Amino acid sequence: MQLSAQDQQLLHDFFQTCKLNQFNNIGYPVSADFNYQELEKFWQFSLNNCGDWAGKANYNLNTFRFEKEVMRYFAEKFQIPFETSWGYVTNGGTEGNMYGCYLARERFPNGILYFSEDTHYSVAKIVKLLRIEHRVVKSLPNGEIDYDDLQRLIERNKNMNPIIFANIGTTLYGAIDDLNKIKSILKNSGFQKDEYYLHADAAFHGMILPFVDSPQPYAFADGIDSISVSGHKMIGAPIPCGVVLTKKEYVEKISVAVDYIVADDKTITGSRNGLTPLMLWYAIKSSTEQEKEIRVKRCLRLAEYAVEKLNEKGVPAWKNLNSTIVVFPTPSESVWRKYGLANTVKHAHLIITGHMIDNIELLDQLIDDLAVDMESCEFIA
Repeated sequence: MQLSAQDQQLLHDFFQTCKLNQFNNIGYPVSADFNYQELEKFWQFSLNNCGDWAGKANYNLNTFRFEKEVMRYFAEKFQIPFETSWGYVTNGGTEGNMYGCYLARERFPNGILYFSEDTHYSVAKIVKLLRIEHRVVKSLPNGEIDYDDLQRLIERNKNMNPIIFANIGTTLYGAIDDLNKIKSILKNSGFQKDEYYLHADAAFHGMILPFVDSPQPYAFADGIDSISVSGHKMIGAPIPCGVVLTKKEYVEKISVAVDYIVADDKTITGSRNGLTPLMLWYAIKSSTEQEKEIRVKRCLRLAEYAVEKLNEKGVPAWKNLNSTIVVFPTPSESVWRKYGLANTVKHAHLIITGHMIDNIELLDQLIDDLAVDMESCEFIA
């Protein structure tokens, strides 16, 4: 069977659309400087990572050996001994965040989840799905959680175990919640370490902070209990994916032995994509840590360049420390549609990812268009 000429044309047109837009969505945290052609031969197999990569399932078309090495790598990056950790390759940041909240709820069934106004919209769905009592905390102007409001809410609910959802880079502003301040608030409110749970959403910045000279606290050594990172963002992949990492002791409480697959299932989805662990393994292995660091630092320098040039041209732009997200007033629709910018009523942003390093002409073009927009008073806010 072959596709009809009409359907072949449909695929051709879509391919051209993809080629045209691959590098032009400047407002979204997606790196396009990846090449997984060496893995194309594996598309012919039904790769399924059902169960625990540390065990042996009866379905042999799995990539457990690669997933194990991926988790070993991230355990090192997020400063937890591999032997005391566990995690898996997810469908993306939302699944990782849900997993962290799930573990927290199982540990503290009557706990309260605290998250800021600038937290990713998926958390509003997660609390409904998991039926977790929660409180929305105010945000500071730069997108960080309002620490005074957090303390006020925790003090008001001293009889409930706190579950903190910390942002290691918010979606719009790239703001990083201060883990040390949060831990200080918890301690001053009378909570010991074994009486609260701290999850870190590091979807984008989780692959930035390990490579900068002076990172904000972000790791298990800084007191977190779980962390979620996206694979298709700063790393880059053709399929949405991510990693969730936590302490092995927490996972053992939710592990279920499944006779059908002769394995333990410790995940949310059960059957999982077996190709994405292979991609993340390839991304890790195909470049040195020095090359990864150079790439991240070049992105940060380019973000600083964008802020400087926009300010020179009269556009009030800014960014948070160790972030490649550049924030400015929301421009006219013609501009944000042209460059695929993400925006709210007040602010829009551009994001420097790996492929932007070699695409400075497009960035300069955007900067010029924003300046013209500003001069003509077409900015929405």
